[in-house]
Amino acid sequence: MIVEGSEKIAIRQSGDIVRVRQIVRHWSVRLRFSIVDQTKLVTAASELARNTFEHGGGGICVLESLMEGARAGLRLRFEDEGPGIANVDLALKDGYTTGSGMGLGLGGARRLVDEFAITSHPGQGTQVTITRWR
Repeated sequence: MIVEGSEKIAIRQSGDIVRVRQIVRHWSVRLRFSIVDQTKLVTAASELARNTFEHGGGGICVLESLMEGARAGLRLRFEDEGPGIANVDLALKDGYTTGSGMGLGLGGARRLVDEFAITSHPGQGTQVTITRWR
């Protein structure tokens, strides 16, 4: 797998969530994802950026355009140094929330992409990596 390009976006304020959405849309158009796949990527990115800001206290999003043989992909990694998630399996279940939302964001993001990985340690933060292939 070859990383052809990357970009790092700071997530420090609520407006950065919109910025992440716009940049992910731009990259997915550039990589010629279908409208449906663009929407899935932007929706997943929005949920994860919101989690990074609201639950992690801010962090970063790293985008990477990928090539593997004839297929192109977009990988997004969200990192924060917030309180972490004590029970990742529980956090991925629909309806579970520690905030005021519906508890669909993390699990929903997982369903929208081809690859999903999460690591979290209480007191040390959370890292979520998603990849969508074209």
